[in-house]
Amino acid sequence: MSWAGIDIGSTGCKAVAFDDGGRELAQAYREYPVLSPREGWAEIDSRRVAKHCLEVIREVAGAVRRDPVRGLGVSSQGEAFTPVGADGGILGNAMLSFDTRAAGIAESWSLNFGRKRLYRTTGHTAHPMFSLFKLLWLRKNSPRVWARARKFLCFEDLLHHELGLDPAMSWPMAGRTMLFDVLKHDWDDRILKAAGIPRDRLSRTVPSGTVVGEIPAAKAKALGLGAGIPVVAGGHDQTCAALGVGITTPGRGMYATGTTECICPAFSKARFSQDLFSGNLATYDYTVKGMYTTVAFSLTGGNILQWFRNEFGREEMKEAARKRVSPYDLILRQLPAEPTRLLVLPYWTPSGTPYFDTRTPGALLGLRLSTTRGEVLRALLEGVAFEMRLNMEILDRAGCRIDELLATGGGARNPAWTQLKADVMGKPITTVRASQAGCLGAAMLARHAVTGRPLRRLAGEMVRLGGIIHPNPKRAAFYRDRFAAYRALYPALRTLAASEESPHMRRAV
Repeated sequence: MSWAGIDIGSTGCKAVAFDDGGRELAQAYREYPVLSPREGWAEIDSRRVAKHCLEVIREVAGAVRRDPVRGLGVSSQGEAFTPVGADGGILGNAMLSFDTRAAGIAESWSLNFGRKRLYRTTGHTAHPMFSLFKLLWLRKNSPRVWARARKFLCFEDLLHHELGLDPAMSWPMAGRTMLFDVLKHDWDDRILKAAGIPRDRLSRTVPSGTVVGEIPAAKAKALGLGAGIPVVAGGHDQTCAALGVGITTPGRGMYATGTTECICPAFSKARFSQDLFSGNLATYDYTVKGMYTTVAFSLTGGNILQWFRNEFGREEMKEAARKRVSPYDLILRQLPAEPTRLLVLPYWTPSGTPYFDTRTPGALLGLRLSTTRGEVLRALLEGVAFEMRLNMEILDRAGCRIDELLATGGGARNPAWTQLKADVMGKPITTVRASQAGCLGAAMLARHAVTGRPLRRLAGEMVRLGGIIHPNPKRAAFYRDRFAAYRALYPALRTLAASEESPHMRRAV
């Protein structure tokens, strides 16, 4: 028998089946494009996403007939929602996290409602990424879609809907909407009333690891699944991935390197503080019931390496195509071992935590004629790691100390890159062998729901750890001193960027 997890991301969905020891038995992946019809817009076609989700489930189910799937858990990107009509049909695209069209609404609405009041209820600081403000934008700008929508479903509960179930949203996913009371574990009626969102347009909410329902026989047969397969509420993708690297106790945090770079820890209780509020570091439910989490992230993250590849790595891309290897492996071989004297503000996209800055651009400082291509590459990765260290410092001040980091994602497979992170963070990093931690976490929740086996025990059985990479003392000391300069970088560049946007400067241009 096997346990399946599906992870619905911003650019693709994947399904993976695991055995009881956490070993991958089969996986399938489908990609879909991000659509940007206007500046600041970022959408995906929800119909295409739903179609591809069913395809990857079918493909994996077909590949493990000798070890049939006994349960399916769902991990999903947060915030993005899909309007669904009374007939069950999808009415429009989903707005992704980095879609900023609701920025003005987020600012004005949260001020009127009360930013601190909103934070104390939802655990989140107002930002246009969250579903609340995207829904308000939809109501104002697409009144016909708003009127026709019977439900607004995030991708976790949209998949339930597509599987023929009464949709449910896990508590971690509900937390990312900014409509959910993270202490009462229910939709907040004060926010719903102020936003004009009827409660019955949202899914019911359940803790992670709850059976949502069994896939109807006809649908299960079409997917190549057996009868009575339970679908289990998983959670926000980062919280599922954190469970998938084995985080079930406080003091440990997942360090994920993908398109977004992210640290996701677990806490024994909900934490609210001025530091967390100012640093845009949320408090919401974790995938282990009774525990809470936060997400510190850089939206630039691994995108910065992709940018370097596209702009400066064309020879490596050609060589990789010839050798059928990853161009990133070829590029990262050129990474110098020693720290650089360069400084990078890694805002190639909006910043993420702690600043939620959509305007200040990225910067590379300290270039000389002697600067090498490899030094620029290392400086870019140092900049992202410094940003994550900045977030860790805020969490530490708020009493959310993380002593151990567990690495996952594509970047975790490169020892030199992981060593750089350990040196910058000044903490040991344990690698995890599972390449699809989000799917593994969702599969663990499915097994937990079906068998009743405690998640902490499942983490010991299914999570396979690799080696520990310790900070190099000399380089860690250099980065500790260099971090003071990095802290000063953002305030200075923010002031400069703001002056360039002034009316006087715009007239001069």
